[in-house]
Amino acid sequence: MGTGSEKLGKLLNNPQVTEIMINGSLGTFIEIGGKKTKLDIVFSDKEVEDIVDTIFRKAGKNVSKLTPYADICMKDGSRANVITAPLARFGTSVTIRKFHTALKDLDHLIEQSTLSRKMADFLIACVKGRLNIIFSGGTGAGKTTTLEMLSHYIPDDERVITIEDTAELKLHQDNIVSLETRPPDDDGRGEITLRDLIKNSLRMRPDRIIIGEVRGSEALDMIQAMSTGHKGTMGVVHGSSPKEVAARIETMILSSGIKLPLEDIRKMMVNSLDLIVQQERFPDGVRRITHITEVRGTHNGEIELHNLFAFLKHGTTPSGEVRGEYKSVIKTYPTFYSDFIKSNLITEAVFKDKEGII
Repeated sequence: MGTGSEKLGKLLNNPQVTEIMINGSLGTFIEIGGKKTKLDIVFSDKEVEDIVDTIFRKAGKNVSKLTPYADICMKDGSRANVITAPLARFGTSVTIRKFHTALKDLDHLIEQSTLSRKMADFLIACVKGRLNIIFSGGTGAGKTTTLEMLSHYIPDDERVITIEDTAELKLHQDNIVSLETRPPDDDGRGEITLRDLIKNSLRMRPDRIIIGEVRGSEALDMIQAMSTGHKGTMGVVHGSSPKEVAARIETMILSSGIKLPLEDIRKMMVNSLDLIVQQERFPDGVRRITHITEVRGTHNGEIELHNLFAFLKHGTTPSGEVRGEYKSVIKTYPTFYSDFIKSNLITEAVFKDKEGII
């Protein structure tokens, strides 16, 4: 292993470090507890090239002038991205988001104030009840981690197909197939897209389909999979609020070239999507689920969203700690409530008892 990889290894082995950002030879930053700090450590151009060779090229990821950026999931579950010069003007940039080995289940997320116990119990019921769920939020908000922790509650006898640009989901079922897209080669041939994989997955007898991140026209294929009997489908979408996520999915479906009026697209969405779980990383570094929202129907041609739980912020302490509470904010019970009660997936207390101050 070259000197660049050895220097990087020391940062990777530090359990407090959650993210590593190498900005070419100009500087190196790490994140600890949600706070970014510049290090005295500097990687030379040669050392950065050694890191790219060790992490990406030796693992079969093509990084060249024609394919100047790539993503990979490392052996320990950490996610790495590289973008080379001259696209990165000040030198090749490497970003590594470390895998949280300490996170084992939803109890750990509750301990870290990501959600309350009642929210966790409700989401577990939604997974067991085979609702179609979108996990949304910004980069680094923790939405994929929340999905992974909830995957523990997918029954072991189900066949799960995961579909990702870069395979990084760590699920816990025996009957699981992990599918990964493929970029075109240097001659522009051989590309396999998310749309290709979603369509193929329908022929693989899935009980559940999980899409690591929905960014474009594949949103149509996801919605169609949900509406053709593949209940329990889950996906990840970038967005700042449930309302914005719904609008983004509309836009992505339209980008597929489908010839349908917007009103029909919205009806298709509300007949397929059940829940949006919105998550954010706050200035104090804590990742919190801010909304659990039902996609309820349409009203006056608009998608009607119904908040079930929310994080209500009360203020910030002098040290920067965010204070607030998780609370049930329902105005009417969700459409699936009576079915969940009859199936003993939830009890009435899940919405009625007041949540504690966080």
